Amino acid sequence: VLANGESVAKNEAGAAKWFRKAAEQGHAAAQVNMGVMLMNGQGVAKNEAEAAKWFRKAAKQGVVEARDALRQLGLL
Repeated sequence: VLANGESVAKNEAGAAKWFRKAAEQGHAAAQVNMGVMLMNGQGVAKNEAEAAKWFRKAAKQGVVEARDALRQLGLL
């Protein structure tokens, strides 16, 4: 909702905060979203190394998009 501005003003920093909280709890989709935000510098400082960390966690849970993102970063 916050990331896309649905029903509320778009707030990428707020979205990143909530994605991180969910990602830290092991939520695979949030891990991918956190990785994307870090990879693109959306709402957070761009950090490809940290993005890769979240993509790896999601990939271990079988998320295809996470493996694709790791390939895009040249890590697979």
